[in-house]
Amino acid sequence: MGIVNIDDELHDRIRRACTVSSRSINAQASFWIRVGMLCELNPAMSFQEIVARELRNAGVIPQPLSDGAAR
Repeated sequence: MGIVNIDDELHDRIRRACTVSSRSINAQASFWIRVGMLCELNPAMSFQEIVARELRNAGVIPQPLSDGAAR
C-alpha cells in the first residue's frame, strides 16, 4: 500500500461523496480509481455495464424490482 498525493479540492469531493455512498474516504477513492481504470480499458461499455459486470464477478445476482419495491 502506498501514499497517493491528491489536491485538497479532490480530497474534499471524495470526503463529501463517501458520506453519500457509506464508504470510507479511502474506499471511495479506491472505487473511483478502479471504475475509472475499468472505463478507460473498456471504452465501449457504460458505467452501469461495468458496475453490473463487476457485481456479477463478485457473485452478486441482481434481482428485478417489483412494482412496489421503490416505495
